[in-house]
Amino acid sequence: MRMTRDILREVLNRDLMDVMIRLGLVALVVVLCVQVFAPFAGLMMWALILAVTLYPLYRMLLKRLGGRGGLTATVLVLAGLLLVGAPTVMLGSSFAGQLHDMYTALDNNEVRVPPPPAAVSEWPIIGNKVYSVWNSAATNLPALLEKMQPQLGNFLKSLFSLVASTAGGVLSFLGSLIIAGIMMAYGESGSAAMLRIVSRLAGPVKGPKLHALSTATIRSVATGVVGVAFIQALLLGVGFLLAGIPAAGMLAVLVMLLGIMQLPALIISLPAIGFLWWSGDGSTVMNIIFTVYLIAAGMADNVLKPILLGRGVDVPMPVILLGALGGMVSAGIVGLFVGAVLLAVGYQVFMEWVDDVPVGESEPTDQAATASE
Repeated sequence: MRMTRDILREVLNRDLMDVMIRLGLVALVVVLCVQVFAPFAGLMMWALILAVTLYPLYRMLLKRLGGRGGLTATVLVLAGLLLVGAPTVMLGSSFAGQLHDMYTALDNNEVRVPPPPAAVSEWPIIGNKVYSVWNSAATNLPALLEKMQPQLGNFLKSLFSLVASTAGGVLSFLGSLIIAGIMMAYGESGSAAMLRIVSRLAGPVKGPKLHALSTATIRSVATGVVGVAFIQALLLGVGFLLAGIPAAGMLAVLVMLLGIMQLPALIISLPAIGFLWWSGDGSTVMNIIFTVYLIAAGMADNVLKPILLGRGVDVPMPVILLGALGGMVSAGIVGLFVGAVLLAVGYQVFMEWVDDVPVGESEPTDQAATASE
């Protein structure tokens, strides 16, 4: 009996040691792979989202181009670079030039601020303070800037950080679009591999369902929320640029942020129209044309959302908002897009798990919940 116990203990010790060594090696490989992949995680996630979103368009073009996958992906990527890259470069160049002109004007003391109207001091709560600061800027702007140096320095740091993040996000988007083209060229094998992975994790029954759900969610959110915000930002940004409105690039970024947060773009376009008429630099006919264009572009989401957001599945807007804000805080402008899509996918998968009732069990009804209360 004792000999049997000793043999069993030896076997268990040997097997336990083998298991610990194997787990340690697996953990080491996983950690090393994560460290190698981490710098490219945001770029690859964005590329994957673009590939999944654009894949139906890729399949449609593939039939028209005789089934040549490489050519189809190249055409789609080049079209995307032209349609997105050209307006983005124009807005970025305009914004950089406006920042340089503003800095030069401030450095040479060429900025002139008109005196405030007397009615400003009668504004409730903030009237006197606004009037005092405005009057100081009108009489002696350099002294006011020197007085506000700490606050102004922090604001400029935040502004330049946002500009750098936006520029990096644009470059990341263009790079991810190229990678997405490569992914789409191998879309069939990639989708099959992903289906095998999901089926391995969730089982052969639930795996295909979760795979289809994740794909539909990515396409719905990427086109109906992020895509609409991006298109509207480009439309308004180009309109601001052609109309000669200052900081057109920054206003376009704000429009995009508001669009992802599901706020109307008219918050930006209406004051821009007011500035257009107030400045009086253009003719009446051109002002009317730009006014109509900016109002139409500011309301374009009302037309695009029913078309694009109606595809796929519905995701509560607070989930998208939290994903966008959390992604922007953690990963900058890239996380603004990726975070909204990832949190939406996670939400849908979680709710699918919640609603999955095992065989033989019934879902809790409203009457049971009321009785328990």
